[in-house]
Amino acid sequence: MKILGLGNALVDILASLKSDDYIEQMGLIKGAMELIDEDKLMKIMYLFQEFDTTLACGGSAANTISGLANMGVSTGFLGKVGHDSYGKFYNDSFLKDGVNPNLLKGDLPTGRAMTLISPDGERTFGTYLGAAATMKADDLRSEMFFGYDLMHIEGYLVQDPDFIRKAVQLAKTSGLKISLDMASFNVVKSQKRFFSELISEYVDILFANEEEVWAFVGLEPEQAARTLAEICPIVVVKCGKEGSFVCHRKDCYKIDAIQAECVDTTGAGDLYASGFLYGWSQGYDLITAGSIGSLLAGHVIEVIGPRIDIETWNKIKLKVCTLMK
Repeated sequence: MKILGLGNALVDILASLKSDDYIEQMGLIKGAMELIDEDKLMKIMYLFQEFDTTLACGGSAANTISGLANMGVSTGFLGKVGHDSYGKFYNDSFLKDGVNPNLLKGDLPTGRAMTLISPDGERTFGTYLGAAATMKADDLRSEMFFGYDLMHIEGYLVQDPDFIRKAVQLAKTSGLKISLDMASFNVVKSQKRFFSELISEYVDILFANEEEVWAFVGLEPEQAARTLAEICPIVVVKCGKEGSFVCHRKDCYKIDAIQAECVDTTGAGDLYASGFLYGWSQGYDLITAGSIGSLLAGHVIEVIGPRIDIETWNKIKLKVCTLMK
């Protein structure tokens, strides 16, 4: 199975904070993703000089696709970057992971996600979309979807309904299944009606965390998963260290989280989706797919940023083989 990611092409610039006071100082809300303009980006980058920072090829869908590629799945990614060093870094990072990048070029700088990691591992984002925000419906062509079996999209993109509608319509016409990660509770709050349209008409696999489903349907995780499974074939609600719920129609399963030492939650939900989609693409049952998702999520929270080293990937693959027995 071949999987295409569609999302905002963002370079993550990660900084570990000494206290949450810095979040207020930067004018952000802890645990949320806030879109920022270029002026605020420059101010945050100036304040970031106080910290040791790490660069990573980021964006929710990109993280998921990278994880799938490291698990051996054939993958591609569609996004937009600028004519700058960050855009080159993004392209090179994907090639290193074995992803086929289809990166359009825009006049604005490559997008950046200023990622603030709290002492408790929670992450807060100040996101400058840059060139990513200029990816529009007219950029999409049917041939971009040929040869793929599933398209994974991130909820952050719903802020341009015309773009997403064309993307999912072209994907469906090309015979692709669609998975959607709701991405952020504040995005869900602002786009409830459009999320309802997407989920009921196009989405085959839905990923969300407990805050996102509460913002969407006002229900606790298990009940939310069961309710959403009435309109979407497969629903996954992630609950951090409490595990996850995976529902298919009237069947609902509780998946335990693995024991892990949390350093940074960046990419946890995205890598859960990698593991789940890997299991699903290999034809495993939903409990096994969810268990692989938990395995990947548990490992990524033990490192700074959304990337896992090769040695750890090899260990993960051995553990997945054990799950299969």
